[in-house]
Amino acid sequence: MAKPFPWRDQQQARLWVDATAYEPEMRQRIERAEHYVLIELYLMESGQVCNRVIPVLIAAAQRGVQVLLLLDSYGSAALNDADRRRLVEAGVDLGWFNPLRWHKLGRNLVRDHRKLIVVDGHTAFVGGFGWADEFETGEVPWHEVAMEIQGDCVGDWQTLFWRSWRQARAPDVVLPDPRSCQGEMSEHRLKGRVVHAQGVYLQVVKHSLLYRLRHAQHRAWIATPYFVPTRPIRRALIAAAQRGVDVRLLLPGPHHDHPWIRLAGQQFYQRLLANGVRIYEYQPRFIHAKVSRVDDWVSVGSCNFDHWGLRWNREANQELEGADAAWPVTEWFQSGFDQGQAIDPQRWAQRSRWQKIQQAFWGWVNGLMMKLH
Repeated sequence: MAKPFPWRDQQQARLWVDATAYEPEMRQRIERAEHYVLIELYLMESGQVCNRVIPVLIAAAQRGVQVLLLLDSYGSAALNDADRRRLVEAGVDLGWFNPLRWHKLGRNLVRDHRKLIVVDGHTAFVGGFGWADEFETGEVPWHEVAMEIQGDCVGDWQTLFWRSWRQARAPDVVLPDPRSCQGEMSEHRLKGRVVHAQGVYLQVVKHSLLYRLRHAQHRAWIATPYFVPTRPIRRALIAAAQRGVDVRLLLPGPHHDHPWIRLAGQQFYQRLLANGVRIYEYQPRFIHAKVSRVDDWVSVGSCNFDHWGLRWNREANQELEGADAAWPVTEWFQSGFDQGQAIDPQRWAQRSRWQKIQQAFWGWVNGLMMKLH
């Protein structure tokens, strides 16, 4: 099993909020690529967003840039045959992670949930994004973030992509050493680390969050779209709140792509609220971002910190340390809290019997799913 990546100095980061901001920036980076573009996505679907992105990938491949596109075979099943042919015929190397096999049902649960773009070894984008209309052109676009990274962590992201590419048995290629490439951002001042998870076999992402929660002194703010946390995470949240740490959760409200998961997670609200954890449900649209801030530590990436992601999925996050990393994330969180509905502990305790039944039922269903092998 691969070792965790080390902390690295001299990183530069920029937080992009919503697809209308980060998607044009991604396309511009790909348009300026000179050597290679590496893309690893869970969700890529034919539609308006893909109709903007695919021509950019094709143009890059046709001018001699090596374009490697690794997609999860389940999450990106809605990329139609015509779009797949367009990419392959233009010279894009297209790989598929874990194609569904009906004679190996348990293996089908293992999904590549990472979201990553690396351009020429000097710039990476990470987060919870996908190339699908839900993020930008839907009736109520999803609320998402992407982090742009430059520095030595980009080499670690490239290494991580390369492992996934090989495990998917995609076409073999040779790429330049990423640390020989120079980026454009000049101010490098942050400590950073790439953390990743591979189901039950490697859970650096979870262990890192638990460590931070157990040592939190001032604040612990977490945003996640699929809140069904493990018992150790719930206990760490409560213990931090009881120590006087400002513990807040920013979770989806009425807009959700899987409403039953929201109900399953709500079964934990009462105990968390009773022990001082503050919960906000984001109201304007579905919040799909996966962001954590504990004191001056920040984590942005693909991991939802739910049972499913930690048990089955391949996940990866970018961690940063320092006040310069924390303040833009703090502003993002504060905006979310301002647009969220704070859950009142007394009113929540008096919720209807029907709500309690739904929450208990879907919590039970979630528990059954965790027993699948």
